[in-house]
Order: sequence, then C-alpha cells, then structure tokens
Amino acid sequence: MKKHFGIIENIEINDIADEGKAVARYNDLVVFVTGAVPGDIADVKVTRSKRNFLEAKAINFHKYSEDRTLPFCKHFGICGGCKWQYLNYEKQLFYKQKHIEDCLQRIAKVDTNGIITQIKPSGNIKYYRNKLEYTFSGYRWLTDEDMLENADNRNMNALGFHIPGKFDKVLDIETCYLQSEPTNAIRLSIKDFALKNELPFYDIRKQTGFLRNLIIRTSVNGEVMVILSFFYEDKKWCDAVLEHVSDNFPEISSLMYVINPKCNDVISDLDIICYKGKPYIIEEMGKLKFKIGPVSFFQTNSVQAYELYKVVADFAALTGEEVVYDLYTGIGAIANFLASSAKKVVGVEFIQSAVDDAFENSRINGISNTAFYAGDMVKVLNASFVETNGIPDVIITDPPRSGMHKDVVKQLLEICPQKIVYVSCNPSTQARDIEILSEKFILAKSQAVDMFPHTQHVENVALLIRK
Repeated sequence: MKKHFGIIENIEINDIADEGKAVARYNDLVVFVTGAVPGDIADVKVTRSKRNFLEAKAINFHKYSEDRTLPFCKHFGICGGCKWQYLNYEKQLFYKQKHIEDCLQRIAKVDTNGIITQIKPSGNIKYYRNKLEYTFSGYRWLTDEDMLENADNRNMNALGFHIPGKFDKVLDIETCYLQSEPTNAIRLSIKDFALKNELPFYDIRKQTGFLRNLIIRTSVNGEVMVILSFFYEDKKWCDAVLEHVSDNFPEISSLMYVINPKCNDVISDLDIICYKGKPYIIEEMGKLKFKIGPVSFFQTNSVQAYELYKVVADFAALTGEEVVYDLYTGIGAIANFLASSAKKVVGVEFIQSAVDDAFENSRINGISNTAFYAGDMVKVLNASFVETNGIPDVIITDPPRSGMHKDVVKQLLEICPQKIVYVSCNPSTQARDIEILSEKFILAKSQAVDMFPHTQHVENVALLIRK
C-alpha cells in the first residue's frame, strides 16, 4: 500500500483501543488517533502508515464529543501522563471495563455474562499517587509558548518528567496533580535553590551534571520520604541541598540521598544513605502497617490498594483453615492482609530486599503464620516447594504486566488448588493466562479496580475455581 501521510477530513471517532488511543475507520483501515475521544468528529493528520492501520493526530475539530471535559493540568498533552483528562471520569471507567470484557471474551474465550462486576471507581481522581520520580535536565523540552521567547533569555534547566519517546528531553513541571502536597512545594524549592546556586543539572547525553533525580514518597498518614540522586560526590553541595530541604520542610520524616554515577537511573543496587529521619516511612492499611523503604514496591495508589486487597479477600473467601500461596508477593502486602484469615500464607518474590521487607512487615504487625521465599518463580515453585510448604488451597498471583511465565502457569495446573485469585495490571496477559488455565479452571468472577484515573491502566481481579 502506498504510504499516506496526508490529512483525513471529517473522521468520526467511535471507540478506544487497548493502549488508550482513540479509534476511527477510514475506508477499510483502522485509524488510531491521539488527541481525540469517542464522539469527536475531526480532521486528522496521518503520522504513520501500515498495511492494516494508520496512526494520526487530531488537528481540527468539527464537533466535540459530549463526553469531553476540560483538562485541569496546563501540562496536559505534553508530559505524557494523565492522557484521558479530556474524557469525563464515568466514560473512563466505561472504557476500562469494556477493555477487560473484550480481553476475556476475545483472548480467554470466556462467556462473561454474569461474571463481571461493576468496576470500582477511585475515591480520588487527583492527588492519588504515593510515589513520583522527577528528573533534572539541562535541556528542557520547549513548548510552543517557549518558542516565542528570545532564545538568549531561555533557561534550559528543568525538573520534571521525560517527554514520551524522548529519553533526553524533560518537561519542566509547575504543578502536578498526581501527588498531594508538599510534593510540588518541595520540587519547586529544590529547583529554585539549584538555580540560585548555579548547580549543574544532569545531561544524559554527555553524562555530566550534578543533580540527577528526585523521588518523593508519601503515606496516607502524612509521612514523607524524599530521595535525592546526585551524579557524583560533592559533600559541600550535597549537604547544602539536603540542608535546604530539611530546613524548609520539617514535615519530611525520611530524607535520603544516593550517588549514582551509572548510565541508568536505577538506584536499587546502590547505597542509599539516610541523611535525616528514618530510612523508611509507614503506610497504613486498615489495622495493618507496612514499612516502605526507598526502593520498596508498593501499589502507588494506597487508598485504592486497600479496596483491591478487599476484593482479593472476598474472592479468596478464607475460613482460617487454608494454606495460601501468594505469588509475586512483593513486600508481602497481600500475604499479610490475608494472614489473619488463613492457616498459613506463603509468599514468593524474585527480589530479596522485597522479601526482607515482607518478613519485617509480618513482624511489625505481629503476624506469625507467614513465610517468604526469594527466587525466580519458575525455579522456586516446584514439587519440592509444595512438599515443604503444603498443597495450597488457594493461590493468589499478582504478576508483572507481562503476565505469568508459561512454566509457572503449567505449575499452577499441576498443583491445581481449589481457587486461583489472579490480580493483574494488564487484562490482555491476564486473559491469555486464563485461557491456558481453562484446562482445569473456570472463570467465576471478575472485578476491576481503577487505580489510575485519567489513564488507560486498570487493575483486574479474577477468580478461577477448579472444575
């Protein structure tokens, strides 16, 4: 087919695709459109042409959808986050649930009639994240407004988010609506201090600069952790930046820093130093407390995580007599959440530090009927493991976006517990695994929980019962 990079006029948007882009039809082609929502009628400029589909960007609107709403963030459409801000929240929930139903029907080949429960909306659609990571850059992304300025007057330093697809470009953020204060105040104060003292921002291409990353974690009970990442050791300026933060934000309960001279931003393999306060914060969920360290994995929407875990508990329907396996347990959040209702909960996780956190979270909550193992799930979950820990009545699995390895799925079929409660952040891979598990299990329930308002992402919990 001849490549077509022109403009298509008066095209009607009628759906949303898996990855969150709007969908239209042009002749026999599917057109994936950015900048539009179902119900819009627009002119679109084609940016990519393939045999079976086109990609395009909306450039002019003839009719706006009734489901449109005004974005509340000035950075919308540039930073790459919160891509559904212009779609009203009820419709966001509708399309998330529709995506799950489509995956279960099309990929898992399941009749979903009477199985899918209404999606649980997020109580907060702003300020719902408990963790954000910002990047320092000496080459900020220039907006259309910036381009109108005289180039000599531009300050090219930025502290914000990477532009999608541009590893070396960072958008300077004024206000972010994802995490509650004092997050914005801390970020802006650090940037102001750095500019006044002419501290060099990181240059990812040249591998130069002093200030590299800023991570802020918060908890529902008001604790705040700040982690500053410096590219190299400079005690004078490390201390100066950290003292500035400490003096201006006494509410910070954990102030940490790390020297990262590597080519990537990963800090989990580095020595993270506690400068002031505790080397952790405490997250509360019901009667439970969880110790969160600088690299601990925890669901980024704490309030909705509580709702998610309640769905897991409801699907598991434990009586106190069951042996439960919690696969991909992380810091043991689900395992500890279920422990009071089970005979024993056994968690498996690849990362040793997460397993250490899981043991510690059991300890601080006075939980004695949990056990945790570190290792590759494919290698750990074998016949010997089952013999040692007992045949599970219920298996909870919460894998990464890629879903479970085929050998892990095979092991679940061999173990064949009474129930599998499958938690997933990717309905497509979840449906793929459910289709394989259908050899011995039937899908009894499906419940989505919206953890990430204004994005296409959604968590889904599926209950599989042994035939």
